Formats: sequence, C-alpha cells, structure tokens
Amino acid sequence: MGNLIDGKALAQEIQAEVAQQVQRMTETGIRPGLAVVLVGNNPASHMYVRSKVKTCETLGMRSEKVELPAETTTGEILPVVERFNRNADIHGILVQVPLPSQVNAREVLDSILPEKDVDGFHPVNVGRLVAGTATLKPCTPAGIIEILKRTGTQLRGRRAVVIGRSDIVGKPVALMLMHEDVTVTICHSKTPDLPSVAREADILIVAMGRPAFVSDDFVKPGAVVIDVGTNRVDSLERIHEIYGNDPQRLADYQKKGYTVVGDVNPGKVLPKCSLLTPVPGGVGPLTIAMLMANTVKAAELQRAAGQVRGRLGDIK
Repeated sequence: MGNLIDGKALAQEIQAEVAQQVQRMTETGIRPGLAVVLVGNNPASHMYVRSKVKTCETLGMRSEKVELPAETTTGEILPVVERFNRNADIHGILVQVPLPSQVNAREVLDSILPEKDVDGFHPVNVGRLVAGTATLKPCTPAGIIEILKRTGTQLRGRRAVVIGRSDIVGKPVALMLMHEDVTVTICHSKTPDLPSVAREADILIVAMGRPAFVSDDFVKPGAVVIDVGTNRVDSLERIHEIYGNDPQRLADYQKKGYTVVGDVNPGKVLPKCSLLTPVPGGVGPLTIAMLMANTVKAAELQRAAGQVRGRLGDIK
C-alpha cells in the first residue's frame, strides 16, 4: 500500500532553490557564509561536517571550518564562536553536537548570536518558534514540514502524533505542526498504551531512538509516517529479523559491521501506511538542505538589518 518518500530528491529540489538564491545574493556583493566548529574525534560528527562543508561549496556558499581537539574546554570554544559572531562575512554559525563531556554545551550554543543561529537552538529563536514568528527554525523539524508539504500531505485539520519529546526534534516539530493548524499529541516513554495513541494519527512522527520499535500496530491505515530515527544495529540476527535477506543491508554489515536502522520497522509499517520515510535517505538529507536554506535566510536578514542601520546613520 505505502510508498517510500525519496528524501534525497526533495533535498536536491530545495538545494536547487537555495543555489538560485545564493547566486542572486552573490551578484549583489553578498556571498552567504557558514562557519562550523567541530570539537573532538567523533567519526559521525566528522562525516556530518564534511557533508555540510561540501554542500556549501556545491551551492556556491562560503564555508569555514574550525577543528578543535577533544580536550578543548568551554572557555576555549567561546572565543572561536565570538570571532565568527563578529565576522560580517559569516552569516551562520553551527557548533557540531554532541560536544565532549567537559564542555558546557548550553553555554556554547547560547553564545551564538540569535541572528547567526542556523540550527535554531538559541533561546531567542526557540521563543520565536513558540510565538510562531521564527525565521531560523531547527533544521530537522523544518525538513519534516517540507517533506509533508512537498508530498502534498494535507496538514490543516489533521491529527498528528509525535513520539519523542526532545528539544531537537519532538518539541519543535510539534510546535511547527500546531502553527499549520494540526492537532498534535506528544508521546514519550511514560505514555500508557502507546500503540493505541499512535493509531489515532493521520501523521505519525517517530523520533525516539529505538531501532525498528514502531510496528504495524502503531499505524492507522493510510497514515503518513515520518521516521527520524538513526540507530546502528550490529547484530546480524536482528538485521535478518528486520530486513530479511535484503542484500543492501547484508552488504552494509559485511563492509561496516552494522547497518543504520530507523525507529520504524519498514517491513511491518509500509504495507499499512500511505507514505514512509526510509532510513537512510529520508529525513537526513532534508536536514542539511534546511541548514543551507537557514544560512541564506540569515544572510538576507543581516543584509536587511545592515541597510536599516545605514539609513538610520544617514538620518543622524
């Protein structure tokens, strides 16, 4: 019954739009710039940062990367962020998380100027999101909304269930859905009879960090299911249980010793839903696309603010 959503194709569509915006801005003398701060040796973080820098270059944007050793302290990161805060050629700043345990992540993220906070994590931007006035929205939730809109999913008047209440995905995507006139229920590990609550959803968003946990008993027939989970599964028995003899998954295991699995069991859910995001290749590509879109928005806002300051200076 269900169809897999091609997140890569949707991301390419958004990136093509962003590339046009970048070209227009560059012609006016402003080239959107993104700075990324990477602390430590987390292999996944290094992979994500490489992808972000490469995408910047592909779209014609400026990128700058600072890599710091794993033992770096909060006090050593803050001046790096402040340098980018003061750099007019850098319009977006991203500090790659997770950060090492000795670093106060909240202090570091809060030190980014709200107008350069392209991750949408600063308290000012969170407050604007609650009020429905945010321009720089968290990238993964914003990507989810783009998936729903670009696949023609009706939002107004529909019922959504979000499984997971994280500050990065669950809470912000619930707010964004409410601003689209969706009735939203947020579930978590203490929600009783979780499958029955999930079955009420026309749109089911799963971001809980439990591999292949959501099965067909969670899904209303014809629902749209968005799987945000990215979990490593290194048990060959478990891979067979979820994917059978899928050659791609077995090849992943042979090459890397694991495969990446979402929070949804695709073999169980796909026959019952109308649309499903695969893992990988679903929500992930949209996250980077929305980061690029946020950087361009930030550049546009900073240009407009500069023009206003210039006019006020002329008046004085």
